[in-house]
Amino acid sequence: QVQLVESGGGLVQPGGSLRLSCAASGSTFSISQMGWYRQAPGKQRELVAHKASGGSTYYADFVKGRFTISRDNAKNTVYLQMNSLKPEDTAVYYCRVVTTPGSVSWGPGTQVTVSS
Repeated sequence: QVQLVESGGGLVQPGGSLRLSCAASGSTFSISQMGWYRQAPGKQRELVAHKASGGSTYYADFVKGRFTISRDNAKNTVYLQMNSLKPEDTAVYYCRVVTTPGSVSWGPGTQVTVSS
């Protein structure tokens, strides 16, 4: 099992930036993919970005050019740098980790609010 702790959420004005962090502990040797999802009020949880241990990266269209996902494998930590934030980016952001042979672990979530 993998335990996840997220940090970095908060309130930011439109156009501002935030950096989310997610630190994994436990069976980190088996991590194959780390990523971020988000869920806005009244909406389904959606994929934001993920990064595989091999390096391949995926971004949802709505964050391309604004968000950057990165990993520090030595620290078992994944980051999400969010720039040019918009009010529609307001959501609870969840860290998600996939381990071989296919188990999924979720973090408790961190609130991101974009408002003036």
